[in-house]
Amino acid sequence: MTDPITPRPQLHFGFVRVGTRNGPKLEAVRGALAAFGLDPEPEIMGHAVESGVPDQPVGLKEIVAGARNRARAAHGQGPCDLAVGIEDGLVVLSEIGSEVMNIGAAVLTDGERESVGLSSGFAYPSACLPPALEDREPIGGVFDRYWKDAMGEDFETSSGLSVGNIGRLSLGALTRSEYGRHAVICALIRFLHPEMYPITPFPDSDEKGAARSRT
Repeated sequence: MTDPITPRPQLHFGFVRVGTRNGPKLEAVRGALAAFGLDPEPEIMGHAVESGVPDQPVGLKEIVAGARNRARAAHGQGPCDLAVGIEDGLVVLSEIGSEVMNIGAAVLTDGERESVGLSSGFAYPSACLPPALEDREPIGGVFDRYWKDAMGEDFETSSGLSVGNIGRLSLGALTRSEYGRHAVICALIRFLHPEMYPITPFPDSDEKGAARSRT
């Protein structure tokens, strides 16, 4: 027996700006909002903005800061009902033997309320990690090369613009857009139940890095 779902709140997100032009990330936002049957369906516009963190974020602080910077930059592009930023990165989990997991974050803001949500985590092949952790080389390109060498497959489109690294590793069971959709839905919770989550200041980032991604 499933638990009954309470009536869906009335969300008013007619126009949504997203801090990227990456197709799978835009689809993640579109899919997350579609789950609530909004009428009319929100118009979604992507913007190429700077993340303000290294091209390969490491640690939750950088990952969330990148998503937050993207959301705020998107909100600053003009009037909108909601702005979204999505950023992925690597996290070293010392609590479980320094396992390295890829985790995505989504930050949502309407200019007053901000909320963060996280995706699930997955591990890359260990051979992909040194360039990403030590040299901050974006792991998407590292993994594309690894996949080509290990599987003998080459693709015209990078994994980041298609099913994603998680899509290839999961054999299509979980695509990049679906992976990001989970984080956006988790971030939406504060907007679904504003009476449960009072607005609190969201800390500013002091992250500084030599590289800045603008996608």
